[in-house]
Amino acid sequence: MIAVDANVIAYLWIRGPRTAAAERVLEKDADWIAPALWRSEIRSVAAGHLRAGDLTLDACLAIIGGAEAQMRGREFDVPTEAVMDLVARSQASAYDCEYVALAMDMGVRLVSNDLALGREFPGTVVGMKEFAGRR
Repeated sequence: MIAVDANVIAYLWIRGPRTAAAERVLEKDADWIAPALWRSEIRSVAAGHLRAGDLTLDACLAIIGGAEAQMRGREFDVPTEAVMDLVARSQASAYDCEYVALAMDMGVRLVSNDLALGREFPGTVVGMKEFAGRR
């Protein structure tokens, strides 16, 4: 089991240059968890692609639906105290700290493409390529 940042979920479902790395993460460990916040974040990413004309509304809905099906039963609420403790000890956003807090609570690694987050929490956060290997 691994916690995954919304960026990893988005890279898996929205085809692009980082999709292959996200697929390798999935191949290495398909048991993904995330805080419930991931839903809002992937909607925001999809909205950006919709507004840029990269994806149609139907494509966005299909992508979000597929991601929601993948993550069903793998979403967790994160205690405010745990999030805010991490915020107080770092420069990371409260949003990012939700992912870190979940990983710490579950005793798993957080896979993310956010290099700054990895520097803030090196024992917990690992990059996609580091986790799954480079190709």
